[in-house]
Amino acid sequence: MASKITEISMNDVPQLSKGLKYYDGEVAFADHIMTVPALMNTFKVNFLAFVFCLKGTLSLSLNGKRYELSASDALFVGTNTVVSDVMHSADFNCKIIAVTADFGLNFINKTIFDAITRMAENPVIKFTDDEMNLMVKYYELAIYKIEHPAVNYGRETLVELFRCYALDLLSSISRHVEGSEMLRQGDKLFHHFIILLAKNNTAQRSVKWFAEQLYVSPKYLTSISKQKSGKTASELISLSIVGRIKQLLQYSDKTIKEIANEMGFENLSFFGKYVKKHLGVSPNNYRNQIGYGR
Repeated sequence: MASKITEISMNDVPQLSKGLKYYDGEVAFADHIMTVPALMNTFKVNFLAFVFCLKGTLSLSLNGKRYELSASDALFVGTNTVVSDVMHSADFNCKIIAVTADFGLNFINKTIFDAITRMAENPVIKFTDDEMNLMVKYYELAIYKIEHPAVNYGRETLVELFRCYALDLLSSISRHVEGSEMLRQGDKLFHHFIILLAKNNTAQRSVKWFAEQLYVSPKYLTSISKQKSGKTASELISLSIVGRIKQLLQYSDKTIKEIANEMGFENLSFFGKYVKKHLGVSPNNYRNQIGYGR
């Protein structure tokens, strides 16, 4: 009987690289890979990661297919990707950015979704020197802001930097990857569901509501969502909502009541229970844990 594949979450990232430069549970930056037993085995990641190869070579298998990276190559590893047989040269040097799936959902629009879809099909992209230099400069600027809080004017500016980073990254990718083939019906539905999630300004939390907007049954939407992402429609909705709540609690100066109103909760009590259910603590305690306002 086949052994169970180990799942690697963002919580495990600090143990995967000695070169970890930043980690907050949602976003991680690292500047090299350390050869550890976990990387030599087969494992599945439940986050999104980009690896920018600056020097040397890296080889690995993603979902059973072998890929080779050299200088100026960028690698995309999507959530629920099975990674195996990781090997790299002694002089391998890279920059790595990893984000949780819910954090990533907050940056999605149609262009980004299309680029990520193409990247999932062709995860290794050869960047030009100028493109790779831009990616490295973004990385270094983010690290500088993190390491120099006196000139980092609020957490929201860091989030906006991530947003610009993502848009320039995906713009570079789109110049190198040909358009994907016509999406099948299930792909189209999931595509529209993800875009609808990203545009969920009313903070709807019901699978039924999303299914009605997409003219399908909740059962069918859940089935397609599970098939395409490994998560149910309800789980993806929660990831999106909780991701937005975490960003508002962490990066905005809004009061708990203002955040609850913005996220469409009827009252503070309901909002508090929802946050505690998904984050394990109350909104105020979450802010205290992350050192909000320091």
